[in-house]
Amino acid sequence: MKRRNFLKAAASGGAVAALAAPAIAQTAEKVQWRLTSGFPRSLDTLYGAATLFADEVKAMTNGNFEIQVFPAGEIIPTAQAAEAVGTNTVEMAHTCSYYYVGKDPAFALGTAVPFMLNARLMNAWLIEGGGNDLLNAFFAKYGFIGLPGGNTGVQMGGWYRKEIAGLDDLKGLKMRIAGIAGNVMEKLGVVPQQIPAGDIYPALERGTIDAAEFVGPYDDQKLGFYKVAPYYYYPGFWEGGPTVHFFVNLEKWNGLSPEYQAVIRNAAANANMEMLAKYDYRNPEALRSLVAGGAKLKAFPQDVVEAAYAASNEVYAELSAKSEDFRTIYESQKAFRGEGYLWFQVAEYSFDTFQIRNRTKG
Repeated sequence: MKRRNFLKAAASGGAVAALAAPAIAQTAEKVQWRLTSGFPRSLDTLYGAATLFADEVKAMTNGNFEIQVFPAGEIIPTAQAAEAVGTNTVEMAHTCSYYYVGKDPAFALGTAVPFMLNARLMNAWLIEGGGNDLLNAFFAKYGFIGLPGGNTGVQMGGWYRKEIAGLDDLKGLKMRIAGIAGNVMEKLGVVPQQIPAGDIYPALERGTIDAAEFVGPYDDQKLGFYKVAPYYYYPGFWEGGPTVHFFVNLEKWNGLSPEYQAVIRNAAANANMEMLAKYDYRNPEALRSLVAGGAKLKAFPQDVVEAAYAASNEVYAELSAKSEDFRTIYESQKAFRGEGYLWFQVAEYSFDTFQIRNRTKG
């Protein structure tokens, strides 16, 4: 039935019975799963994407398919979420694949790597460019598949206790930054530290670390970093469009009916869209509030960005030589980057630049 005709039928009452009692609700089996989030409950935009997903799965199946969501660490630590899904300790996780680069560097490409894709281009590569198929062929080796389930948009470059005037100021700097971004910054003299979200503030306050990156204004404000590390740098060139994935145990996924698989795919797609919309709406107000509260907003010096770009290419060459999976996925993403930014240069960049100039004129 065409969508227009369907809506007419629904409005006239002809489709009311079908809508009230869909076939999937009448015949579907009862399913109960557990999902571990990679994020604390306090980060409502990240953690909230999983609860939105679970609510929609339940609603679309008339309560037959229930997914219980647990915050990070309650039943599974974030660092063990991928393994827990692969071994069916839990059926699902909602997390960033780059948390698991210790298993294979290819995991980083499912979320973000330095100087790669922004949020829209990441979605385009994943959904239309075959990127998620490549990732799932890789994820299958670990016993799960992944569905895009959120994106923060380009992130900030983090909080620093002291001003960064140039490359020399990075030498010996202890920074909370993980994964491939940590490898890149290490080449610039930074000492990477892997610290859970809840431990970042006290580490900055005590001087155990000198800097920390997290997400962006909305989340960063909740964690209060500006009180102990006032210099707020942009952009987070290591995370231009980081994707959060729903991981699903492969055996459990294959055991679902096609109808239930469709429900999960659609609920994940909605969560993917809503997370980015929430960040784009909430970050401007949070940024104003942070600056008003004393945060010193600064752009990274050009020599830092240029050196980081060169270091990124060195890291990619090294990792491609070590991991065939990394090389395969990276080459696909890199090829699309060239094409995607060709279009953005013509359309998005020129339009946005004009709009931004006009905004500054009032």
